[in-house]
Amino acid sequence: MSRDTGRKLIAQNKRARYDYHIDDTWEAGMVLMGTEVKALRAGRASLVDGFAQVRDGEVWLENVHIPEYTQGTWTNHAPRRRRKLLLNRREIQKIVDKTSDPGWTLVPLSLYFKEGKAKVEIGLARGKKSYDKRQAIAKREAQREMQRAQAARFRRR
Repeated sequence: MSRDTGRKLIAQNKRARYDYHIDDTWEAGMVLMGTEVKALRAGRASLVDGFAQVRDGEVWLENVHIPEYTQGTWTNHAPRRRRKLLLNRREIQKIVDKTSDPGWTLVPLSLYFKEGKAKVEIGLARGKKSYDKRQAIAKREAQREMQRAQAARFRRR
C-alpha cells in the first residue's frame, strides 16, 4: 500500500501575508471528520477568515470554511466548525507565551496534504500598518518593473 509522498497544496491564505508580519510558523495536524477529508481531497477549502486560538491548553482552528461534501449524507459536517489542531505540549506552550503579548494572533497560512495526512501551517502574526502595506506594494511593483525591463532587454538581442 503506497501513500502519497510530498506536499499537495489545498488552500493558501495569501491575504494573511499581505495583512500581517509573520514572525514564526508551525505545522499542525487536524482532527477532521471523514466528509471533511473527502472535501479537502476534492481541493475545496477557504482560509480567508480563519484564525487559531488556545483554549484550555489546546489549539483550535476557527472560522475555516471546508464546504460540505457533495456526496455526503446526514453524516456531513458543519462547514465552519471549530477544529482541534494537533501540536505537542512544548509547541503549545511556546504559542501561549507568544500570543499572551497584545497584538499577536495565530493565522492559518496554508492547508495541504503531507504524506496522506491533512496539515495546516499556522503563523504567529502581528498586523501591518497601512504604510507597511504601501511599502510592500511599491516593492512588488518595482520588482515587476525590473523583470519587465530585463525581459525586454533579452528580447532585443
